[in-house]
Amino acid sequence: MMTRHRQLLDALFPLVADLTRALPEQERYARLLQALQQLLPADAIALLRLEGDALVPQATLGLSADTLGRRFVVEAHPRLRVLLAAPGAMRFPPDSPLPDPYDGLVDHPAPHLDVHDCMGCALRLERTTWGLLTVDALDAGRFAAEHLEVLEAFAQLAAATVTAAARIEALTRSVQQERTRADALLASGVPRTLLGQSGVMQALREEIALVAASDLTVLITGETGVGKELVAQSVHAASPRAARPLVTVNCAALPETLVESELFGHVRGAFSGAVGDRRGKFEMADGGTLFLDEIGELPLGIQAKLLRVLQGGQLQRVGSDREHRVDVRLLTATNRDLPAEVRAGRFRADLYHRLSVYPLRVPPLRERDQDILLLAGGFLEENRRRMGLRGLRLTAGARAALGRHAWPGNVRELEHQLSRATLKAMQRQATATAAGQRIVSIGDEDLDLATPGADLGIATATPAPEVTTAITLREATDAFQRQLLDRTLRRHGGKLAAAAAELGVDRANLARLLRRLGMR
Repeated sequence: MMTRHRQLLDALFPLVADLTRALPEQERYARLLQALQQLLPADAIALLRLEGDALVPQATLGLSADTLGRRFVVEAHPRLRVLLAAPGAMRFPPDSPLPDPYDGLVDHPAPHLDVHDCMGCALRLERTTWGLLTVDALDAGRFAAEHLEVLEAFAQLAAATVTAAARIEALTRSVQQERTRADALLASGVPRTLLGQSGVMQALREEIALVAASDLTVLITGETGVGKELVAQSVHAASPRAARPLVTVNCAALPETLVESELFGHVRGAFSGAVGDRRGKFEMADGGTLFLDEIGELPLGIQAKLLRVLQGGQLQRVGSDREHRVDVRLLTATNRDLPAEVRAGRFRADLYHRLSVYPLRVPPLRERDQDILLLAGGFLEENRRRMGLRGLRLTAGARAALGRHAWPGNVRELEHQLSRATLKAMQRQATATAAGQRIVSIGDEDLDLATPGADLGIATATPAPEVTTAITLREATDAFQRQLLDRTLRRHGGKLAAAAAELGVDRANLARLLRRLGMR
């Protein structure tokens, strides 16, 4: 007994000291779970935050990397629902019929390992349920009554830790608070949020928080499939207009003859088929935000009328001389190079300058490769719910394949690739039990990523054996090193010290290697 108490004190003492330190949130949570791992014979530990109707992992130990990108809807996971309602720490019997949300997600070389021993405790801050602390093992009977007591005691410190993290968050524009606000305002179902822990995504979220508080017009740029609409939703959700409507218009989907009516409305008899008065999107967004996606597709004539509305806040419905005043915050997005469009005479220069008061560039997936598994986790959880599966996981080979792919179609390509892979993996493993009881593993053969660019109709046939271009081992090694170093440096904004720390090399040695490879 004295030994166990001493172990508990040894683990808790550093955490108590952490409460007064301004640690980054992720480091604070990681230290919390590492301390609990010293006290309990667990294979997996997770700290989950309750956001709306879903539990969102904040930190994990022993679970696959994509778990951090998942959102566990409480109603779909009975064990999590029971834990949230329990007055204190509780342990499920090893033979409990309730499925475990982490089945198949424990990071273990053996496939399809189900969780057989599970404990958890709700974390409550001043009568409010903040989230859950869960502890799991792959062997039945791993936990005993004494371990439940340790978890109960540890949960008190965990609550204090998340309270300290919340106070730091409040001083530094809480990203999680933005997520919560967005969750309450976006469409039905489980809304998507801006996932990503890479430096470029953290910088983007900071810019979103900065510009959202203003009424500035925002031009969101980026390649197809990077998530520009999600950025627009995040700006609106974090703005003072969040309680008012966000109206979205895809300019590329509008026939040229209907664009003006769609944006500004029309009166009865304005044209054939106009059987009554109709408000346009600007009036529908009055007091809120109007998001014009694919703004580069607008005809020049409509661009002039749009400029007039932006300048004076007044519009006229088609067929009417009456002016309507609107109060709208405008967000726009395009994958076109608008300055080049201006030079070519296809886009008005004065409108471009009106729209790009605050430009936001959404980075392509190749600049945020460390976010791939995080994003994959979110898409896998959506597919698991959609297909009625008990679990959906990636094999080690699949994770490696995702990391190697170039992702020319960005996040949208990743989403569609995983949807197809889910169906293929389900068919390949169709001999398993009923869908609701199955844990499906997606392998690299299901992803079919050997031919990047195939979705775009680009010829990517495997080179014929007679190709004579030779490459030495040294050249191949240098090429790999250049690619690895380039990605690592971009993640850390070119900072050598941070890149060296991630790669596990001395800073001076890294500098010499960069010079040898011609990168400095």
